[in-house]
Amino acid sequence: MPRSLFLKIFKHLVAFSDDLWFGAVLITVIVGTFLVGELTRPEPFRQPQRRPIDLAISTYAQTAAEIYERDGQNALAGYIDSLQRESHIHTFLFNGQLHELSGRRMPDGAPGLAQKALETQLPKFASNESAPLLARPVLTARGGKYVLVAEMPPRLSPPRWYDHGLHLLIIILIGATFCYWLAKYLTSPVAKLRAATQELAGGNLAVRVTPALGKRRDELASLGADFDLMAEQIESLLKSQRRLLGDISHELRSPLARLNVALELAWQRAGPEATSALERIQREAENLNEMIGQVLALTRVETGAGEFSKNEFDLARLVQEIADDADFEARSSNRSVRITSYESCTISGTEELLRPAIENAVRNAVQYTATGTEIEIQLRVDLGPACGNQATEQQENLRDANPDKSNRCAVITVRDHGAGVPDAALAEIFRPFYRVDYARDCEAGGVGLGLAITERAIRLHGGTVTAANAADGGLVVTIILPIRGA
Repeated sequence: MPRSLFLKIFKHLVAFSDDLWFGAVLITVIVGTFLVGELTRPEPFRQPQRRPIDLAISTYAQTAAEIYERDGQNALAGYIDSLQRESHIHTFLFNGQLHELSGRRMPDGAPGLAQKALETQLPKFASNESAPLLARPVLTARGGKYVLVAEMPPRLSPPRWYDHGLHLLIIILIGATFCYWLAKYLTSPVAKLRAATQELAGGNLAVRVTPALGKRRDELASLGADFDLMAEQIESLLKSQRRLLGDISHELRSPLARLNVALELAWQRAGPEATSALERIQREAENLNEMIGQVLALTRVETGAGEFSKNEFDLARLVQEIADDADFEARSSNRSVRITSYESCTISGTEELLRPAIENAVRNAVQYTATGTEIEIQLRVDLGPACGNQATEQQENLRDANPDKSNRCAVITVRDHGAGVPDAALAEIFRPFYRVDYARDCEAGGVGLGLAITERAIRLHGGTVTAANAADGGLVVTIILPIRGA
């Protein structure tokens, strides 16, 4: 059974919404806990905590004074040495005249603290730069007055402000590292799933996310498996649809060919009264033949059927030829096509695919531009941001090999002066069989395949095609093609 992601998240924190907020909350909790602990923790040398130490120092003082009176300075020095080895406390014994009796080097402040203890006959405490000092007065059975000054070991010293800061910094670093690792662990599969979703939406039906998730066994891994199953089904359905369209189109070619033969025979045998009907039959047969040809072309581009050899060719020459042919046809309907500006550039691709792709965009503009207007075509070479929309794997490889030229692209714009397209339909017009105005498209003979073929062919070359309404009316179709090896 997969381990619950909810329990993992709940184990660390109740919830998280963003990496930054998650880290901020965790660090706030750590700092708050640290400060509360420090503010509520008793100081190590306040009276409740000093009492055990006072009792020990009192015993040490009484013993040291009696040993000195009974056995002399050497015995006292031996006792103090053993005391230091066992308790790690440095002690110094002063007599009533404030002479240190063990012969040791005293820390600063020890004589003054001993004098205060003798005067008041009370224990005295003083902070020192290296360690705190504790003075304990003692009165022996013989009536001698002594003071034992004990230098506390560093571990018993009260923490200094920079010790607090260092501890807090270490806790924050550990917490921040843990926060980053946990947030990355939880969000990494989501990011991978999102990237795979974007690739699938962009037309890469072969994308799968499970291999990128590794050995995870939580709900996100299950979600990735469901995504892969969905992608496989979508890929299978689209392949079946394309195969069906291709098969039907091929099958329709045979009866259509026989229909054309029968139509030729009818033209030879029919009288003048059948001319109108035969012309209509011929026109519809031509429309049907064109539709079948477009479906076959779309299927061929989408499935990659056939071998498309790539070579370098002059894109400016291709655009000029397309513009000349379209202008010749457009003039019969009081329209024109003109190249307003162009830059010479050579690209690597399949000319037989790019020609109909660009031609469909131009003919679509000729079809819907207003009478008496002209279609404006531009071809330019751009660098940088204009080429950022088509980041393909081939371009990434090229960028590594030729970083100075890998981000150059050819931008072709085709602008008409028609009614434009509703904003909601700008992305839809590149979908097969989509029609903005069904009645108008039918009257014009369009079936909604021209721009779909354009989009597939351009995408096959690692480029993009978009449509936008011009500010002063009309539609602008922009084709961006990466320039490789230029």
